[in-house]
Amino acid sequence: MAADPIPADLTPVGFPMRLGFPVKVLGTPGLRSHDSRRWQNQPHLSVSLAYVRDIFLYLQSRSIRFYRLSGQLAPYLTHPDLPGFHRQLDECATELAAIGDLARQQRLRLTLHPGFFVQLNSPSPALLARSVQELESAAALLDGMGIDQDGVIVVHVGGVHDNTQAGRTRFVRGWETLPAPTRRRVVLEHDDRRYSLSDALWIHRRTGVPVVFDSLHHRCLNPEDIPPIDGLRLALATWPTSKRPKIHISSPRTEIRYLRRPDGVHMQAPLLNQHSDFLDPFPIIDLLSAALSLSLRPFDILLEAKAKDVALLRLRSQIERYAPALHPYIG
Repeated sequence: MAADPIPADLTPVGFPMRLGFPVKVLGTPGLRSHDSRRWQNQPHLSVSLAYVRDIFLYLQSRSIRFYRLSGQLAPYLTHPDLPGFHRQLDECATELAAIGDLARQQRLRLTLHPGFFVQLNSPSPALLARSVQELESAAALLDGMGIDQDGVIVVHVGGVHDNTQAGRTRFVRGWETLPAPTRRRVVLEHDDRRYSLSDALWIHRRTGVPVVFDSLHHRCLNPEDIPPIDGLRLALATWPTSKRPKIHISSPRTEIRYLRRPDGVHMQAPLLNQHSDFLDPFPIIDLLSAALSLSLRPFDILLEAKAKDVALLRLRSQIERYAPALHPYIG
């Protein structure tokens, strides 16, 4: 059923909804997201922050005001066998404050998404302790920048290990071990194979952790058959008024892939849970138009496409062309 028209008298409080992208920049050659040298070459957060400053200036030139920082800004920060890297946040206190000032000047929202090994529902005490340490460090980095509470840290529930019910319960216990300043920044994303939106909402009801709606994950794993607009509404309702919600939008990969193996090149059919290079604008237009017609609260949109910022700029122009009534609400 088609969405109702966007209300002509909708008060644009909290608009536009910012479009963002993660980590790697493709629109300008040579922009690096973090210091990726191996530990033997002494990589450092100070180098990463110099790279980030260049990225921020590029974002400003393209009027992009939402960006996911690399989770490896401070190389080996928590590595148990490399203590020489553990003081990078203190060593870069001035640089962190300066880059945070630049983000505020540009009204740029920044978020983080740590690596897959961060699992608050792990049955391994050692992995849980490492996950907590990693999240504490991520929160400290954002605090060092002076980023407000919209600077969230996105995590997944984690592995199944035995069954999803036990995994959900372990996540709740793991989340409760986080220090309060870290807990205030952590938000939860459902996934495409293990934990559905309903699982994330179950966890929210027991912890208060806000839920990040992911459009493609919801298409891939939705055992309750919740319509996307209802899934979006349910996820937005988990966010406190003090935080601006964010969601993830992507399109499924439909291109053939060619894999090189020792016995030759093999064709692989597309996997629908993989992100496409660019975004199909029409489902996105439908979802966002429905959200506005229902007067859902404003939110920011992280676009997960392999073409990164190039895909963002293309989608923005497509919305202007194909949905001019929606365009003023998109930043």
